[in-house]
Amino acid sequence: MDRAENELVEAVLGAYRDGAFPMADGRDAADRGSPIGWYRPDPRAVLPIKPGALGLTEGVHIPRRLTRTVRSSRFRVTTDRAFDAVVESCAMPRRDTESCSSETWIDNRIAAAFALLHEKGHAHSIETWAKGDSGEHVLVGGVYGLAVGGVFCAESMFSLPELGGRDASKVALVHLIEHCTRLGFSVIDTQFTNPHIEQFGVVEVELEQYMELLERVRDEEISWLPLPGE
Repeated sequence: MDRAENELVEAVLGAYRDGAFPMADGRDAADRGSPIGWYRPDPRAVLPIKPGALGLTEGVHIPRRLTRTVRSSRFRVTTDRAFDAVVESCAMPRRDTESCSSETWIDNRIAAAFALLHEKGHAHSIETWAKGDSGEHVLVGGVYGLAVGGVFCAESMFSLPELGGRDASKVALVHLIEHCTRLGFSVIDTQFTNPHIEQFGVVEVELEQYMELLERVRDEEISWLPLPGE
């Protein structure tokens, strides 16, 4: 990784450590010369793995129906096996998305930056796979994000129901929640709330409260590990 790439990684990490995250104005934003926007919404949506860290009494929860799907053998679930493919799939416009929008905010600049962050061990993905017609596993869902100390910033998720991936993004999110809990993260930062994650116990907190938590835990050292059984 050359000097410019290292500087980019440090700049992006610095922004996240300060509570900001990037969004492009469409997948072709770079081609149109549109600058990347940096956002710090107030309120901030989070999945509270350690609710006490935010002064809350209730944390995340997994819907019972989804628990049965997760525990079944319907999907194979991995981490960091197909990071670039997960980001690419998240960047593809879809008719029905978790954010209820067909537009994407991931352009090639954001994808390239996260590829470098993944190479440096800061960004991670959870992948869900289903058996295709040939018997081989195909990628049908996933979620990716960035670890900033004790906060995991979940960026985007996708599913491909036409390939057998119904509920695949939800299954990936369940495994992300469980893995972040095992590893000792305090919260999963979802940035905004949407109908897809409301069932998991997402809450909105004041930006000041989020920043206070981030300042306390952003220097924690948490090693990302394989999923149990991988």
